[in-house]
Amino acid sequence: RNWQDDITRIALDEGIALILAAVEDKPFAVADVVDTLRRKIDRKYLGPSTAAIVGAADDRDIPAIRLLKDGNLVQLGYCAAMRRIWTAETDQTSAIAETISRDKDLTKELISSVGVPVPEGREVDSAEDAWDAAEDIGLPVCVKPTDGNHGRGVFIDLTTKEEVAKAYAIAVDEGSGVLVERSIPGIEHRLLVVGGKLVAANRSDLITITGDGKSTVQQLIETQVNSDPRRGTTELHPLSLIRIDTAARIELERQGLTADSVPGEGREVLIQRNANHAFDCTDEVHPATAQVAALAARVVGLDIAGVDLVCQDISQPLAGQGGAIVEVNAGPSLLMHIKPGIGQPRPVGQAIVNNLFAENQSGRVPLVGVTGTHGRNAVAKLVARLLYLSAQYVGLACSDGIFLSRHHVQKANAANWEGGRRLLVNRSVEAAVIENGADVILGQGLPYDRCTVGVITNIVPEDENLERWDVQPTGGEYYTTHRSTYRTQVDVVLPNGHAVLNAEDELVADFAELCDGEVIFFACDAANPVLAAHLAAGKRGVTVVDNRIVLRSGHEEIRLCRLINAPYIGKARSPKKIANMLAGVAAGWALGLSRDVLITGIKTFGLALPDPATLLSQRVKQAQAVSKPAAVRK
Repeated sequence: RNWQDDITRIALDEGIALILAAVEDKPFAVADVVDTLRRKIDRKYLGPSTAAIVGAADDRDIPAIRLLKDGNLVQLGYCAAMRRIWTAETDQTSAIAETISRDKDLTKELISSVGVPVPEGREVDSAEDAWDAAEDIGLPVCVKPTDGNHGRGVFIDLTTKEEVAKAYAIAVDEGSGVLVERSIPGIEHRLLVVGGKLVAANRSDLITITGDGKSTVQQLIETQVNSDPRRGTTELHPLSLIRIDTAARIELERQGLTADSVPGEGREVLIQRNANHAFDCTDEVHPATAQVAALAARVVGLDIAGVDLVCQDISQPLAGQGGAIVEVNAGPSLLMHIKPGIGQPRPVGQAIVNNLFAENQSGRVPLVGVTGTHGRNAVAKLVARLLYLSAQYVGLACSDGIFLSRHHVQKANAANWEGGRRLLVNRSVEAAVIENGADVILGQGLPYDRCTVGVITNIVPEDENLERWDVQPTGGEYYTTHRSTYRTQVDVVLPNGHAVLNAEDELVADFAELCDGEVIFFACDAANPVLAAHLAAGKRGVTVVDNRIVLRSGHEEIRLCRLINAPYIGKARSPKKIANMLAGVAAGWALGLSRDVLITGIKTFGLALPDPATLLSQRVKQAQAVSKPAAVRK
């Protein structure tokens, strides 16, 4: 799957170069190319949290659009049905809630007010104040930034004034303030809450080494800890490399050691106490503890929260063991749950997608793709007119530009990838119609992954010049390439969607067997054999009978209006214009539009509709005229 265009292009180019090198028996630096691609992937690809959510959306056939080329801002769904995510935050994540979660003191105050257990503590403004708070609370204590994250600047189980002073000096640089709290006995856990429900839990563990009487502490860390293949510097590694930072130095000092000390054989040395989440423990969490974590997330106001708590046994309620919630985090990393060091991965991406989209929601709006050699512009405009008449805010991207409802917002040609994409990222659009030509399909691709209705008007290879794509205008290959190009519009029709095909064009009619959804044929000639066979099978078609446009479903018939009442067709009754009208009506029928809407569309297409303000003014005048007494009206 192509997740990143530039990397895919590099991979294709290098793949071609590799094949040519093999053919010509020339050397090729495979390792260097692979290394380059890996570095680009690390820099360009979605992070693991975002990728997990996007993957879960893909499993539900919800489309995704990356809104930042190198970032993790992603749109799930199209137009008015879209939702947005940024790593593990969504458009449901309140800015106020996120701000509250950064202020650990405020978070504690809010959640404790509803009975959530939190450690006793307060904010301090100096090292001396920190020690005063520690003495008031009772040792050991924890010192941490009021608004830090990822465990930076957090020191636990401090027991001396010197330790508290050192911790304060570091913590104050990591945030805008410093908290001193009672140290909670036990192990740190991270509980992931999504939509008010616990979906995953992970347990931290102490990092220790065992002396051999020969190696230094630093050497033992490298051989006994960092040698674990699960540890690394990229987001793909579930565990981080262990470094001797300030917190680790304090732990070593407590034990009378430094990084260069050589512990005796068999001596166990503690290196790190927290932020080493490696063990999945989701199935062990006591229901009461899960409810407390969900309550904390709800009080802060987060739809997705990483709730940090410390307790001795996660399978028991917090109250009985003196456990407490120490932090509620917005935008938590999902990696520890997707790829735990030990234990079962959890479908956290799926939980987030299910919280954004109900079971019956697909993240899609009615989307009509229109292609063909001739007539596609007229058909696209007619379908947009029908959707407008059905009271939907419709977006149209066609060769005449971009239209939003009745507003012509771009006059330059928009029958291309960029024009279509502009509609798909517009939250106001309730239904979209996008025109595509063979040149766009070959050179840019369709802007959407699937569509509700795909319309192919006709295929006339001799009327199109595709030489820029190495399609030569001679021989059977030319026709084959055209057919392969236009079939794309049918290939992307959703299983519950429709393909609207020209029964009188042999190249188009043959696409019926490729459609995952239902096929509606249209033909000016009611006796067309392809249409007749289709109707005989109980399927749907649109044609002309007695100079009247009719909808047929098997042997049933719905009559619309006469051709003479269609301004677009006119007195000349050009077969091409009739075919365009039938294609547009068939698309409207596929979309479930009413008979009245279809008739109104036929009778008004080709005429300029008054703008909404004029229509409103006319209706007000009509209402005022009716409300006047008869004598006054005379």
